[in-house]
Amino acid sequence: MFKTVLFPVDQSREAREAAEKVVNIVKTYTSRLVILSVVEPPAEEGATPPSEVMSSPEAVAKLLSEAQLMFSQQGIEAEIIEREGKPAFTICDVADEIGADLIVMGCRGMGLTDDGASDSVTNRVINLSPCAVLIVP
Repeated sequence: MFKTVLFPVDQSREAREAAEKVVNIVKTYTSRLVILSVVEPPAEEGATPPSEVMSSPEAVAKLLSEAQLMFSQQGIEAEIIEREGKPAFTICDVADEIGADLIVMGCRGMGLTDDGASDSVTNRVINLSPCAVLIVP
């Protein structure tokens, strides 16, 4: 059912909690797992700057390596992809490129209110995704 699962990661607690669901899904369906992290480009003048951690290629590479090791300890071989760009669009582009059947993401919760819905990475992925999206609260 889910041959390829895309798991976008960042430094959030929600992403770490979503990892448990990813382990369960990948083992249940013997899926291919691809872990993605997006390096955010520098903010344009007047825009909200990206998190410092996710704008550093070195920190993102370390995050991906740690995530790959964590899945390896669960007996899951994971591929890693690092890209630069706007997170929601990049996640959907990669999902399309790899033929993902499912994207699993953590949700910080703030983006599902009326005030934050249009700015939420999660909401944008839900609306633009070429495949099913599982949001882990």
